[in-house]
Amino acid sequence: MTIDRRAFLTALGVGGAMAVTGAAAAGTTRGAGPVFGGRPVPGDPGRRVSVAVVEPPDWSALKARLDGRLLLPQDQGYGVARLGYNELYDDQLPAAVARCTSAADVQSCLDAARGHGVPITARSGGHSYLGYSVPDGGLVMDLRPMAQVRVQPDGTVQVGAGARLIEVYAALAQAGRLMPAGSCPTVGVGGLALGGGIGVLTRKYGLTCDRLVSAEVVTADARVLTASECSEPDLYWALRGGGGGNFGVVTRFTFSTEPAPALTVFSLRFPAAATASVIGAWQQWIADAPPELWSNCVVSGGTPPTCRVGGCHVGTADGLNPLLDRLIAAASTQPTSRSVQAKSYLDAMKYMAGCANDTIAQCHPTFEGGRLPRSSFVAVSRVLPAPLDAQRMVQLMAGRTGMDLLLDSMGGAVARLAPDATAFPHRSALATAQIYASTTPAGQAEATAAVDAVRDGLEALGATGAYVNYIDANLPDWGTAYYGGNLTRLKAVSQQYDPDEVFSFPQSVARA
Repeated sequence: MTIDRRAFLTALGVGGAMAVTGAAAAGTTRGAGPVFGGRPVPGDPGRRVSVAVVEPPDWSALKARLDGRLLLPQDQGYGVARLGYNELYDDQLPAAVARCTSAADVQSCLDAARGHGVPITARSGGHSYLGYSVPDGGLVMDLRPMAQVRVQPDGTVQVGAGARLIEVYAALAQAGRLMPAGSCPTVGVGGLALGGGIGVLTRKYGLTCDRLVSAEVVTADARVLTASECSEPDLYWALRGGGGGNFGVVTRFTFSTEPAPALTVFSLRFPAAATASVIGAWQQWIADAPPELWSNCVVSGGTPPTCRVGGCHVGTADGLNPLLDRLIAAASTQPTSRSVQAKSYLDAMKYMAGCANDTIAQCHPTFEGGRLPRSSFVAVSRVLPAPLDAQRMVQLMAGRTGMDLLLDSMGGAVARLAPDATAFPHRSALATAQIYASTTPAGQAEATAAVDAVRDGLEALGATGAYVNYIDANLPDWGTAYYGGNLTRLKAVSQQYDPDEVFSFPQSVARA
């Protein structure tokens, strides 16, 4: 008999079905208290084998307990609330989506769902590259209602875990402050910060996780803890680069900030024939650049591949232009276009986000408004420890139309901390490399094979690490690639705070 999955989840939502534990439950049923039933053996109806079944969560009781809203498959609004950013995972149907408004709502969710054989996950912005924040048949704790951003008199900022980056930037700018974070305006601060947080101010001000002063965390057993240098120090260490979805649910962050100076953004485009010389020059140029300069080098696949260089400078155009002249001289090629623009902090963040001419509201359209921009893509990563062979990098991208290799500079403030000072290990890296390709469900397998080939080609050139925020299903030895020598300590922290693997998923720290 064929079971319709949507019908099954609808039945599960009203509490009338039994859930069979297994892969759909993220591989864990610890604490579930299973009841053993039987199922027929195919071809031998007289014989039955035992399988563990558990009662599904009492969704009605959870709905009554929440201050926020619980959406089940039959509820109006579920069809939108269940969606993540990557359209490739739209077939994943969570059993319930809880719109959490407080740490108490997260506690209620964990108390209701823990031990019932369903995967449990928190969702901040929903940008998980592999759709891990929308588990099939699981409970999504949607933190988006917790999006408050409050700048404190001491210069710190308290940020709800559901806030999107452009909202954080807007609030900080109003107070004349800044903090380093990513460029995509709809990314949630939670996932970004927990994985490290690379952005356009990284080389001057460090990673987002380096700015974390404290975090309010709901652990797997529904305790609310404060993790800081003086309170739960092991958890605090792990939250700074150990990856989202591990250890507990962060509901509020406190970050240190800096006064917001004037910034200058820039963009250079080069002729295709110069791609190799530009990549080679860029790698050495950024290695020697002052920390006030952050830059990327984007190589677009094609016949032949092309490249462009952009970035952000903490300072004026007068200070930036000689640095750009140095890159152009090293590349021995004049750019086909050169743009240098002075910006305020907020305007620079909007420019880097691709919404320079939009309002803040237009930079972060909402699910509720039905305007949230979404994408269908595959992406993987590597970490460059030093300059790589530029000509061979170009060869990797030859003919790969629709694919981009994005090199984001590291160094500067990132390298001032030791690899084990936080959970983020790639302190001495020259740059991160993201290999990104738009695709459709029909073309997903082909696109995945293509980005994997470029990733493996970079590894052969010496780029062996990877960035956990660009999580990659096919990455060999992924635990070591993401966390390096910090993996053993991270696993110990995971065992301490989540011994039953309540927050387990295919690439959780506990499974590395």
